[in-house]
Amino acid sequence: MSFEKVLRYFEQQNLAHRVLELEQSSATVEQAAIAIGCAPAEIAKTMSFFVNDQPILIVTAGDVKIDNKKYKEHFHEKAKMIPYDHVETYVGHAPGGVCPFGTNEDVTVYLDKSLQRFDIVYPAAGSANSAVKLTLNELETFSSAVGWVDVCKAF
Repeated sequence: MSFEKVLRYFEQQNLAHRVLELEQSSATVEQAAIAIGCAPAEIAKTMSFFVNDQPILIVTAGDVKIDNKKYKEHFHEKAKMIPYDHVETYVGHAPGGVCPFGTNEDVTVYLDKSLQRFDIVYPAAGSANSAVKLTLNELETFSSAVGWVDVCKAF
């Protein structure tokens, strides 16, 4: 269902041809990079957290992780991931397919600066075997991101 919702969204933007339904899993960064044929860093992974008990998404490059100190400095609270079995309820997409498109209305999206070294990135498209090929400007526009943050560090 989530994949179809994301596909319809990109049809409305005349970008349905960029949405990829893959034959193999893209649920992890490594699997997505193999399925698409790109570097793992180019996978735009979407992580889900609670801030002030509200769901947020942070889209990051595939080769970084959340830096707890930077996260707390920016959001003024400790990073609290949405539990795996609650992600779909709060965000609108199940783990493995979480993306910043077609989410529940109360979800706020942020983009991490780790993505800014790429021209093209590949976020998921609502399922564990999908992706969408976007420029950074397109990602910023179509994700309705509220802005860029710097909350990650290299593995």
